[in-house]
Amino acid sequence: MTLNVVTLVGRVGGDPDVKYFESGSIKCKLTLAVRRRSRNNDQPDWFNLELWGKTAEVAENFVRKGSLIGVQGSLKFDTWSDRNSGATRSTPVIKVDHLDLLGSKQDTDASAGSYNDSEF
Repeated sequence: MTLNVVTLVGRVGGDPDVKYFESGSIKCKLTLAVRRRSRNNDQPDWFNLELWGKTAEVAENFVRKGSLIGVQGSLKFDTWSDRNSGATRSTPVIKVDHLDLLGSKQDTDASAGSYNDSEF
């Protein structure tokens, strides 16, 4: 049995970075700050998020820097070849399948809701 599930709740680090493709697909990138439970750790952990389809559209319309959101998805690694050295590089990314808008209406300018690609 294998399992790759990530669940996070935190604050968005910047406004959504949205790209539309000729195929009609939409992709949204976000960063998420999550505080680790620790007595002496005041710095958050930062995660790169990738959302697609209707979930990306919801993020584009309702998520802003500082918004409190919850996400569920899977961990993947984006890899590329460094232009200067030719070395293979990678970075972890959370591919979001489910997005929850949390917090008050003032936090998000939208009522709290839950969205995922399988519902659309």
